Amino acid sequence: MRGIFLDRDGVINELVYHKEQGVIDSPFTLKQFKFIPNVFRGLRRLNKLPLKIVIISNQPGMAKNHFDEDIFEKIDAKMKNEFKKRDLHIDKVYYCIHHPEGVNKKYKKVCNCRKPKIGLIKKASKELNINLKGSYFIGDGIVDVETGNNAGLITFLLGNYKCEVCKKLEEKGLKPDYIVKDLFEASKVIQTLEGNYVVIY
Repeated sequence: MRGIFLDRDGVINELVYHKEQGVIDSPFTLKQFKFIPNVFRGLRRLNKLPLKIVIISNQPGMAKNHFDEDIFEKIDAKMKNEFKKRDLHIDKVYYCIHHPEGVNKKYKKVCNCRKPKIGLIKKASKELNINLKGSYFIGDGIVDVETGNNAGLITFLLGNYKCEVCKKLEEKGLKPDYIVKDLFEASKVIQTLEGNYVVIY
């Protein structure tokens, strides 16, 4: 069986502007974790397809001391609980919690699981019996397109044609297969590619 790999931040939940740090990043608190509009509609459409759905996400917040293990687990639990309440299925979630320049020595590590390396994709493929050929990767950044390319996946970039990300992708010689507004739009394209025309509102 093939699969759909999803990034988390910027695909499932909103990115957050952290004024004190001066960065746009993952949520650092449970309250900051907010779902992107239409994400549940997109997942519901994808759940109708005979494809595994896996979240693959770099989460170096603990390595950078932005939050602790408790907050990390609560955010993950909130996401999964909201999916469960809506009868939405995710086969598994994989996180890379390392960073090569981490402040927290416990998570400071050069690893094979941090995107754009494909260690987590390989792990998911093995554990869930996913055939990577013809599988998809959906993300909102350069690292996601690069990861998808490295794994030989069909790549979706969430954004728009005039985005700054697109210019940087061109500089790196990378090009997503599809550029769409959000996960819901991506789900419609995948539904068409898969020849499944069931209408999900």
